[in-house]
Amino acid sequence: MANNERTFIAIKPDGVQRGLVGEIIKRFEQRGFRLVAMKMVQASEDLVKQHYIDLKDMPFYGGLCSFIGSLLMPLNTILQIWEGLNIVKNGRLMLGETNPADSKPGSIRGDLCITLGRNIIHGSDSLDSAKKEIGLWFKPEEMVEYKSCQHGFLYE
Repeated sequence: MANNERTFIAIKPDGVQRGLVGEIIKRFEQRGFRLVAMKMVQASEDLVKQHYIDLKDMPFYGGLCSFIGSLLMPLNTILQIWEGLNIVKNGRLMLGETNPADSKPGSIRGDLCITLGRNIIHGSDSLDSAKKEIGLWFKPEEMVEYKSCQHGFLYE
């Protein structure tokens, strides 16, 4: 499998407000994944609804969209694209279960979260959703192409 698979990771407003951005980035970097793009946004509720459209029938959908895309109190979200071998699968394992109570210690949610409604991070759940989410939030020119000096120490 190619080691240039990409995934979309969003540190939600609760993670930003709690000062966990550096810790989350550190975990991905230490694992050996490569950061390709990152930006901070104050997302509109309409864009957040488009992002989470596959959850529209879930009871928490409205609350999730209004929390992240708040117009009354704009909150910052950190958007990232990470690259590496099996990054979608491994990224999801690093995040832990959607409900932090079900997450294992050592995972981001298992170590840093308490409740489902404040689970601090989103990660693509498949290659197809990663492609869709990256296209929704990033323009091609916002991604940086480079070869990390660590590449030979990470991949055979």
